[in-house]
Amino acid sequence: MGLNDPQWGKNKGNSGPPDLDDVLRNVNKKINNIFGQKKGGGGDDGSGSNTPSPKPQSGSSIAVILGLLAVVWSASGFYIVDEGHRGVVLRFGQYVDTAPAGLRWHIPYPVEKVEVVNVSQVRTVEIGYRNNVRSKVLRESLMLTDDENIIDIQFAVQYILNNPENFLFKNRNPDEAVLQAAETAIRQVIGKSKMDYVLYEGREQVAANATQLMQKILDRYEIGISISRVTMQNAQPPEQVQAAFDDAVKAGQDRERQKNEGQAYANDVIPRAVGNAARLIQESEGYKQRVIVSAEGDASRFEQILAEYSKAPKVTRERLYLDMMQQVLSNTSKIIVDQKSGNNLLYLPLDKLVNMSGAPSSVSPVAVQPMMQEATTESGSVRARESFRSREREAR
Repeated sequence: MGLNDPQWGKNKGNSGPPDLDDVLRNVNKKINNIFGQKKGGGGDDGSGSNTPSPKPQSGSSIAVILGLLAVVWSASGFYIVDEGHRGVVLRFGQYVDTAPAGLRWHIPYPVEKVEVVNVSQVRTVEIGYRNNVRSKVLRESLMLTDDENIIDIQFAVQYILNNPENFLFKNRNPDEAVLQAAETAIRQVIGKSKMDYVLYEGREQVAANATQLMQKILDRYEIGISISRVTMQNAQPPEQVQAAFDDAVKAGQDRERQKNEGQAYANDVIPRAVGNAARLIQESEGYKQRVIVSAEGDASRFEQILAEYSKAPKVTRERLYLDMMQQVLSNTSKIIVDQKSGNNLLYLPLDKLVNMSGAPSSVSPVAVQPMMQEATTESGSVRARESFRSREREAR
């Protein structure tokens, strides 16, 4: 019974699959028979009789074995590439193709082999520290700024793969290459920046500039890496000069505060001074215009009076005298003194009595009436004396 027999390996009383041990035992036996026949041929068994051995079915058995081995060897070429991964196919160690995600097949080992690379994983490289910001690496973190100050800076670089072939075959240690490129880029950016700019207002811009420069360096080296983000973890002066730096920062803040206070005071005083100056200028201009116009009006009035005086000198002089007396007496208080009766009434403000809405209780109408009559007589006598004096001046 050969291996190609349909009933091979089956028991007479059992129709189930053959036992694996029996199959292997039969295969080994067939192989031993084949090699035993080739080695011994047909020999003498010592009894003088020559018994021929049975002829094995060697061709069909070898074909089945080789077929099974070929199927197993071919099946070993199937592989699965997960999503976010790429399969790099190598033929005798040389790059052949990059397989996308899915079920793939390649010529089995030792002809071809596949290296599956994760291109979606975000990898991280730490510069200036390891695992924790407190565990600093001073050789990497201490950097010199443009104003010749030293700062202690730690940052992390996140990247992904954009070219699996270059990542596998054009560099030996990708993480070390990224670390060196990142340190070079950040040192160049910080070396062109001021210390205050790096520590305070320019941290985002420093990270962006370092990202661009780092990507240029890695593209020039053809490492197959794309920088996704540069995160600045910490930036401060060295611990040895931290106290002095804090004092300098406080002094700078005090200086800015005093400058702001002085500017606020200047913004309060200067506009008021400018306003007062403008007001004084306007007042002086108004006074100037008023004086000029008043002088011009007085000159014009004098010329008109002069023309009238040339026509009637006497009437004009009388009119001028009366106008002047009216102007003087209307602006002065009147005091009436009774010299004839010799009483204790020394003065009487008539203007205030006339302007009063009602006479006070201490002054009766009977007492006020003789005073008014006396004031009227006195004013008549004063007018008569003035008229006499004017006639005397005219006579002269």
